[in-house]
Amino acid sequence: MSEPLSQYAHPEALVSTDWLAEHLNEPGTRLVESNEDLLLYDTGHIPGAVHIDWRQDLQDPLVRDYIAPAAFAALCERNGISPETTVIFYGDKSNWWATYALWAFRLFGHTKVKIVNGGRDKWVKEGRPLTKDKPKVTPAEYPVPAKRFDDEIRAFYEDAHAQMQDGLPLIDVRSPGEFKGDVTHMPEYPQEGVLRGGHIPGAKSVPWKMAVNEDATFKSPADLQKIYTEGCGLKKDDEIVAYCRIGERSSHTWFVLTYLLGYETVRNYDGSWTEWGNRVRAPIERGEG
Repeated sequence: MSEPLSQYAHPEALVSTDWLAEHLNEPGTRLVESNEDLLLYDTGHIPGAVHIDWRQDLQDPLVRDYIAPAAFAALCERNGISPETTVIFYGDKSNWWATYALWAFRLFGHTKVKIVNGGRDKWVKEGRPLTKDKPKVTPAEYPVPAKRFDDEIRAFYEDAHAQMQDGLPLIDVRSPGEFKGDVTHMPEYPQEGVLRGGHIPGAKSVPWKMAVNEDATFKSPADLQKIYTEGCGLKKDDEIVAYCRIGERSSHTWFVLTYLLGYETVRNYDGSWTEWGNRVRAPIERGEG
């Protein structure tokens, strides 16, 4: 493992593009692409990668929730993933949707997960091969998980509200404009029907993209410490809740805090601002915070 990756709290959770290029179709692994742009996979993907659509594959089609354990098991089986398979995720937008898919896998207790440092952006910029051919996958066996581990890594409205009342760390990872409640000039982050703008009272604004370099790789441990430990005053044993708009960007921050910095108790509030901003009488702050 390269020296830069070895400095993270859990370096086993990352692989470099160099490593991946030498280990495509590695036995016991499954490469998964997950993007914001749902059509991007079909335009060309890393050879051997399967596609997991964050909306159709991971979301319940009726209830605002994730799929049930049986559906997760079926998803894994048709993609050749068993409980012993190490799943390596990558995607567009500096991996924010890849970390979202990884977080969803963790919800079902699948702990053998990794991220390609730099994701699709870095792989393409380096001129590495892409293909439109979908891999021939041998279905695997995946027992239905007994439960989802919602209590460990997921926060709900009541949890975020209690976090606010108790003065515990709340990290808002959206853009500064969204945090302040001023999104009139930010069409790239639509509010998706949210009735009120602003942030949860007491939350600190730490945009998710602060954690990545221009080449989409994660910043060094020292730089990340400056952002979260020195800048936010977070401690390793803090109970931390991160949120964004629908839980996708905050899953990226959850990954950074959990795997790269080693914070012990981090939960992703996936209801995020689409729930809070529409909730009757939910308290809201605007401005810098």
